[in-house]
Amino acid sequence: MISAQELIEKITSAATCDDCVVVVKDKTQANLRWAGSTLTTNGVIQERNVTVIAFVATEGGMASGGVSRTDVGLADVSTLLAEAIAAAKAAGKAEDFAPLATNVSIGDWSAPHTPTGPEVFSTFAPALGDMFSRSVADSIELFGYAEHTHETTWIGSKGGLRLRKDSPIGRVEMTGKSHERSRSTWNGVETRDFKDVSVASIDAQIRQRLTWQGTKVDLPAGRYDTVLPSGSVADIFTYMMWVSAARDAHEGQSVFSKKGGGTRVGEKLSNVGFQFFSDPDYKALPAANFVATSVSSPFSSVFDNGQPIKRVDWFKDGVLQALIQTRATAALTKLDFTPIGENAIMSVDGGAGTLEDLVKKVDNGLLLTTFWYIRMVDPNSLLLTGLTRDGVYHVKGGEVVGATNNFRWNDSPVSALNRILHAGATEWTQPREWAGDMGNMAVPPLVIKDFNMSTVSPGS
Repeated sequence: MISAQELIEKITSAATCDDCVVVVKDKTQANLRWAGSTLTTNGVIQERNVTVIAFVATEGGMASGGVSRTDVGLADVSTLLAEAIAAAKAAGKAEDFAPLATNVSIGDWSAPHTPTGPEVFSTFAPALGDMFSRSVADSIELFGYAEHTHETTWIGSKGGLRLRKDSPIGRVEMTGKSHERSRSTWNGVETRDFKDVSVASIDAQIRQRLTWQGTKVDLPAGRYDTVLPSGSVADIFTYMMWVSAARDAHEGQSVFSKKGGGTRVGEKLSNVGFQFFSDPDYKALPAANFVATSVSSPFSSVFDNGQPIKRVDWFKDGVLQALIQTRATAALTKLDFTPIGENAIMSVDGGAGTLEDLVKKVDNGLLLTTFWYIRMVDPNSLLLTGLTRDGVYHVKGGEVVGATNNFRWNDSPVSALNRILHAGATEWTQPREWAGDMGNMAVPPLVIKDFNMSTVSPGS
């Protein structure tokens, strides 16, 4: 197969349009899957995606159009270019036009993609096998998967962009069931290389929560002081990031729109010292320091490819500092250009300790395992709804006293910002609903006052 670099050179040198950006993504993935405490499948996947974006000058600006394909060879170059140029001409002047970056080089352009493979599981797989044996002996059934992905992205242009980034990421998702599947709980872990995954810790947490479910406590719907694991915090605040486009706020279409016009940037939205930022130099969560996108959206623009990404404080000391911007929307809103980054880090001043430490601070409330099926009800308040799943626990006097029923909940992460009672230490975490979409988040577990459990759910 032709190398990504050579393919980009062939396409950009053949391009007859004013400029041309080519994005090539080579991805390999190794995976293990299991059910009933037995390994069911394993394998390695390799794929390539190629996007060609043509830029054509128009009166007063420039048009853009792109096409994406897999399995592209040299024989496809002329067809891809023709289709991209036709798409640009049909689209007309782009609203997100801004001058294209030229002659920018970042990363080891010439190095090949380093594929992942089954060897990444060399220490994890034997430990998993031991966990299977113990679970079978204790009538616990384990279901889940482990996967490791390495994606290399090259971005080249007729104007001299030569950008490269590597994104290795792995995760484990594990569901444990016992007592003829009447009890169920879940655990998820993010990793770079599986060397830091503790199967013993996953096993201990699953067993602890299945044991808690031995005592049942029925509770009504209502507002509860609720302990959210970091993964659940990541799930609802991911949704908040997804509605943080500056243009939407500027046009009155989001929770961050200011009454009377404009945005809520500069407004204090949290009752605590709440910090939320993206930073390509945050060592625990590596991220690219340049914009890389194949399509334009409210969050990104193909015209911004190659623009630098620096630290952005979305919230500082509880005050909304920035919203997601392209250069075009920054000109519209008269706010700074703040492109979305590849990581998100949240902390609360004074936050310390683990999820278990937070439980000790709750006199009467709930401890969740995960949220599920999260959907937006009202964009103006960012009211979300969803279900709890795989274990909700009643907390009394700082201790878990048993498992209770599941709930449908209705609440807003923006409203919850002003109801933070306690926070733990920031930790790299895995959201469950958005696993695979948001694997680069570090957030703390939180206790939210009066979290709204709107109805009792019969689900498990």
